[in-house]
Amino acid sequence: MSELEYPSMDEMIERLEKKRAKVRAMGGEEQVKKQHDRNKLTARERVDLLFDEGTFTEVMMHARHQSQSPLMQGKETPADGVITGFGLVDGRMVCCGAYDFTVMAGSMGMISELKMTRLRKWALEKRVPFVWLLDSAGARVQEATGSMFAGSGGLFWDEVQMSGVIPLVAGMMGPCSAGTAYIPGLSDFVPMVKGNSSMALAGVHLVKAATGEDITEEELGGSKVHTQISGVADLEVKSDEECIETIKEYLSFFPSSVNEKPPRLTPTDDPERAEEELLSVVPTNPRKPFDIKKVIELIVDHGKFFEIKPKFAKAIVTGFARMDGQSVGIVASNPKGMGGVLDNNSADKAARFISLCDAFHIPLVFLQDIPGFMVGKKVEHEGIIRHGAKLIHAMSDATVPKITVVLRKAYGAGYFALAGREFGADMIFAWPSAEISVMGPEGAVNIMGRRMIEQSDDPEGTRAMLIAQFKKMIDVYVASGWSFIDDVIDPRETRGRIIRALKLAEHKKVERPYKKHGVSPV
Repeated sequence: MSELEYPSMDEMIERLEKKRAKVRAMGGEEQVKKQHDRNKLTARERVDLLFDEGTFTEVMMHARHQSQSPLMQGKETPADGVITGFGLVDGRMVCCGAYDFTVMAGSMGMISELKMTRLRKWALEKRVPFVWLLDSAGARVQEATGSMFAGSGGLFWDEVQMSGVIPLVAGMMGPCSAGTAYIPGLSDFVPMVKGNSSMALAGVHLVKAATGEDITEEELGGSKVHTQISGVADLEVKSDEECIETIKEYLSFFPSSVNEKPPRLTPTDDPERAEEELLSVVPTNPRKPFDIKKVIELIVDHGKFFEIKPKFAKAIVTGFARMDGQSVGIVASNPKGMGGVLDNNSADKAARFISLCDAFHIPLVFLQDIPGFMVGKKVEHEGIIRHGAKLIHAMSDATVPKITVVLRKAYGAGYFALAGREFGADMIFAWPSAEISVMGPEGAVNIMGRRMIEQSDDPEGTRAMLIAQFKKMIDVYVASGWSFIDDVIDPRETRGRIIRALKLAEHKKVERPYKKHGVSPV
């Protein structure tokens, strides 16, 4: 009996390279062309753009479907339709899973989810950010196995465990329905490519079957829907390339995990820089609107502001910037959006952003010009109390440094909800134009002076007199006299004062009563 013959190592390597080449080809030239014809990059092209050149290490690339379903017989699934690996993004380690639409429409198979589960475990254990690049039709129904369904459930569980431990990013570059739609729903940051990306719990065909409704993917869950109406997504971008650059910029503000502080850049902008334009950009008349983003740009490093959800709930502006090289989260009233009054969506938007910054040690800067919360039958029926309570809960929970600047109005519960005196503000500054009160002069006079006005021989004159008296009562120096604010400042001093306050609060430590967690309003 002759001995078994073994191939040489050179022959084994040759076989390995052939298999690697086949996997790297993914769905093949025809499918790649279809992807490009849709103005979409392939998953491998996206991964190459995300990671620093030569640093990406692909793992589990030889995985493929093991389904015995008749519908899967003869199917080729290179890498089982998802590229998994790790590498450096701007010099820092990141894990990434990129679903490839050229392989069975990027559907989630049992093996692809085993790959992703292992990758998620690595990211959590090693404390590195996790990025999904999504272009997927959802769960692979052709496999039709109970284990596939269980695997999808594990994804949601894992993502909740990862939340607040490591940054989670879901780049939406194609469709994302059913199970995969919860990936962005549970992620920290969700940019969407206009015209190509969509997400919904059910695709258009299932919607048609279930409801009889004829609707396109764009109408059901396109980028406009989720960046302007639902608020699920954070930014609408024009292309895959812009989406990748946006992800990189977002990650630059964050630490790799909760165990670290945010990266700090070497300061290259004068911390005491005074901007003359701040004297004129905000009208002293509290009823006149202005663009709060202009104020933000004038006080942050080099005027660079990375806005989050710019098209959703415009009464509040949220985003990231740097001040003296330090990452900060900014929450600002926006008089150009509904006069800056807080409604349900703006309260939710601010609450989530505050919670995100607090989770990763990012200090918060609040710019107030807020008339309070929206009132009336409509918003009460829609739950303004519980939505407002979310914001108050998030604000009270946050232990990061909080610096507040009152530019003009600071009325009612809105003042407290955006880091007023009793809500953990480490420093509160006010411009000379600030007014701090339970409500504005007109509202106060309507309530408290109504009878006097009705009984007056000169109702309009009496109204004007009462308004003038009330305005004196809410003058910024009255609040300052009661130490409700820490200083009245020249608007040109705003940048320097914030930076000094951030340095004071850098090692802030907050002691809280023991509890598992608070019960957040729904």
